[in-house]
Amino acid sequence: MSEQLNVELRDTRGKRHARRNRRLGKLPAVLYGHGQEAISLTLSAEQFEAAVRHGTRLVRLTGAVDEQAFIREIQWDTWGTHVLHVDFMRISEHEKVEVRVPVEIRGEAPGLKAGGVIKQLVHELEIECEATAIPDKLHVSVNQLQLGQAITVAQLELPAGIVALADPETVVVECSEPVEMVEEAPTAPAEGEPEVIGRKKEEEEEEEE
Repeated sequence: MSEQLNVELRDTRGKRHARRNRRLGKLPAVLYGHGQEAISLTLSAEQFEAAVRHGTRLVRLTGAVDEQAFIREIQWDTWGTHVLHVDFMRISEHEKVEVRVPVEIRGEAPGLKAGGVIKQLVHELEIECEATAIPDKLHVSVNQLQLGQAITVAQLELPAGIVALADPETVVVECSEPVEMVEEAPTAPAEGEPEVIGRKKEEEEEEEE
């Protein structure tokens, strides 16, 4: 189910007006797509950021417009803590979209008991699916993962209607031998160094004479 966001029309543009809106707790946004005119909007930054934290991708815009939209792009501040701008794309119920979703490991790998370690190499995966079927995350079971084995994109058990767009041979998670840290031995003094020091001392004695 899509989350509802109330929006207002934005008549003014530019960085100065955008900063003023942010001080008021409003977030600048734009709605486009389906060959229709782009519309500049504002909405509550707090409400939008809460929706993003919930993993929402599909929203229902109400107020100044009444549209179902997909969160296409989010611009964050330098520290990645506050949203600066958002792009909404108009979308129909069964329209397919491409989106990146988090990958989460579940279960306990038998390879751990054999002394192996689990390495997750893919934390986000790009998929294609209907806008109304975007999952919050993809779960990867490691319950059958033995030492020396790996799970690739091609081996993922994806929900019906979801297609992974990454290379099928990409390794998502593996169980491998732990890497032992080898301590480097102290570097021995270079051969001949004492003789060099000795020669320097002899030269100093000759200068004193």
